[in-house]
Amino acid sequence: MAIIPNYNEEQDLFNRGFRNICGVDEVGRGCLAGPLMAGAVILPRDFSLNTLSKVRDSKMLSAKSRSFLHQEIMKLTEFVGIGVVDAEEIDELGINPANNLAMIRSVQTLPVVPDFILVDGVRISGISIPSKSIIKGDSKCLSIACASIVAKVVRDTIMVEFDKIYPEYGFEANKGYGTKIHIEALRRHGPCPIHRKSFSPVNKIG
Repeated sequence: MAIIPNYNEEQDLFNRGFRNICGVDEVGRGCLAGPLMAGAVILPRDFSLNTLSKVRDSKMLSAKSRSFLHQEIMKLTEFVGIGVVDAEEIDELGINPANNLAMIRSVQTLPVVPDFILVDGVRISGISIPSKSIIKGDSKCLSIACASIVAKVVRDTIMVEFDKIYPEYGFEANKGYGTKIHIEALRRHGPCPIHRKSFSPVNKIG
């Protein structure tokens, strides 16, 4: 049974005097192609939780459900940020620093500065805002789950556009993940400009 994200962490922080509490999550870490992307979402202090009652970790949702919930999140709050780190930067920095950079960029693109950050799984460094890492936060914490949905929907949209430029690799279907069809296409055509050249098996093929 899927865990239902709740608003307990946020409510506790509101009670401690924090106002703009931001959930952050990344998507695309394990892909062979395309950007690493992080979403940042600040939900209102007071809203009907029923509005987001169907929110779950983005990995647990269908594409149709994610798209619907993304629209609901965007209606509910204008405080949404996206951080993007492209394949070239990932190759240059390495995946963990790139992951951290995507999260920082997502926070920096918010229209307001949060005063606390809730992060899925990993710690965010290099930013002065206090934060808390929550293991499986995208399943437990509503703000983080919303951030995971936003990041996933935006990244999937980008990969569909890349599929039009590089149709050989099936990006519309695989979104850059290392499916059998994707790897076979890599072997046949070699890597394209959005492939992560430092990742295996791309580095063995390229």
